[in-house]
Amino acid sequence: MSETWVVVVVVGVVTIVFKAAGPVLLGSRQLSGRTLRVVELLAPVMLTALVVTQTVGGDGGIAVDARVAGVGAAGIALWRGVPIVPAMAIAAVVTAALRALA
Repeated sequence: MSETWVVVVVVGVVTIVFKAAGPVLLGSRQLSGRTLRVVELLAPVMLTALVVTQTVGGDGGIAVDARVAGVGAAGIALWRGVPIVPAMAIAAVVTAALRALA
């Protein structure tokens, strides 16, 4: 088995263990109000971190390019009440248009 497949298998097993840990450890117990609020914020924070690092993360520095404009356009669309899927399409179109112009 190659080194790459070992990494894939290990990451898969660790992912399964992490996903199973919550139900196994907590069982049917209720989370406290504060803990529940923190858990509810984890997904949006992780998504935001992923978007930011993929948008401005460059090779050893910050890259400002068409992706930033696309994310900005999607942000404005979401702020104006556009649903998420059309906002993602707007981001893709703006990014593609700016890359085509460059």
